Amino acid sequence: MENNYYENEPEQFASSPYGKKPKKKKSFARGVLTGALSVSVIFAILTCIFFKVAYHDLSDVLDAKTQKKLNEVYSVISEYYYKDVDLNDLSTGTVKGMVEGLKDPYSVYYTAEEYEDFIIDATGSYAGIGAVLSKDQTTGSVSVINVYEGSPAEEAGLKKGDIIVSADGHEGTEEELSVFVQSIRGEEGTDVKLEVYRDGKTLEIVCTRRAILVPSVKYQMLKDEAGNEDIGYIQISEFSEGTYDEFVKALTDLQDQGMKAVIYDVRSNPGGMLKTVTDMLDYILPAGTTVYMLDNQENKTEYTSDDKQALDLPTVVLVNGESASASEIFSGAVRDFKYGTLIGTTTYGKGVVQNTIPFNDGSALKLTIATYYTPSGECIHEKGITPDIELEYEYTGDTDAEYDYYADNQVVAGIEELSKQIQ
Repeated sequence: MENNYYENEPEQFASSPYGKKPKKKKSFARGVLTGALSVSVIFAILTCIFFKVAYHDLSDVLDAKTQKKLNEVYSVISEYYYKDVDLNDLSTGTVKGMVEGLKDPYSVYYTAEEYEDFIIDATGSYAGIGAVLSKDQTTGSVSVINVYEGSPAEEAGLKKGDIIVSADGHEGTEEELSVFVQSIRGEEGTDVKLEVYRDGKTLEIVCTRRAILVPSVKYQMLKDEAGNEDIGYIQISEFSEGTYDEFVKALTDLQDQGMKAVIYDVRSNPGGMLKTVTDMLDYILPAGTTVYMLDNQENKTEYTSDDKQALDLPTVVLVNGESASASEIFSGAVRDFKYGTLIGTTTYGKGVVQNTIPFNDGSALKLTIATYYTPSGECIHEKGITPDIELEYEYTGDTDAEYDYYADNQVVAGIEELSKQIQ
């Protein structure tokens, strides 16, 4: 069994729904937690605005009984724990425990190091070499499963199928993949020396790290039932900082190729940035509310599309049980605007929004701050969105060969639906 990891991304983006079995719910849920729809990226990451909060006395939480219990637990740990105790780790664990006490899987306390990784994951950009890695859980070997076009990895000669033995002396078999990739990432302009095994030979490949923007949109033209290549296909793997520009470029290119209808594929898309998905909806939909949020004081925040730009195209959106958060905002708006047809299986059901507040020591708190609603006023939290055409995923092609869109029954269903509308 393999555990895939994008050299620049968290595990939720590690596998494709195409030509493979969908990931298990458990692993995807972990992805949704780290890639949750977040207003924070807009404010805390991009503009570094710190939210003003009133400091509350902790006496209600750390009452005499709780302090006594903490002292007792600490005394036992200090006396009997079999290793030296790191007081910083205990302090961090105490803070994390407070947040975990909310029993909200989307609220998380990040250490400074964890917050740096979160920023990379949320924005989709980092300094590295631009490769996707996979770790074999039996042998521990780290292999390259994809190399981004035009990346430092490609320029240095790294190829799909290469085994990375070490990176700057760090052995691939000796570390967890999430730790090993930290040796490959680094400061822009610096070099990383890779020991690579290929075709029975050991090679040394040096890559110069630079800023990498993770591609999140793939597109191409597909044939309709009459054999005419006039259906655009756009796969959106996440809603990161650069996704909007990629999305507009894809639509423009497909329109130039004569696109008459479009399939948007958000299967296994765990979500991303609120601003990104609402900007994308504004680009394609007519005027109206695309999503709104209510906080704990019933204050309403509304996001809208205007009438400056709208695409009048027959539309299908492909969804599955791993389409979450921003993917559900996208799908819900398309459905409620009666703009297109949803095909697939019921979506994940994440209808809450997080904000991340950074602290002076580099740590941060990601906290659920609101519930969001589709344009019709539906809260889809913990129930998801049921597609117009329910269809379980089935791939009839060769899973060892290049992915064949026409062997994907959900894509085919989309083609059939759009073919009726463009004839």
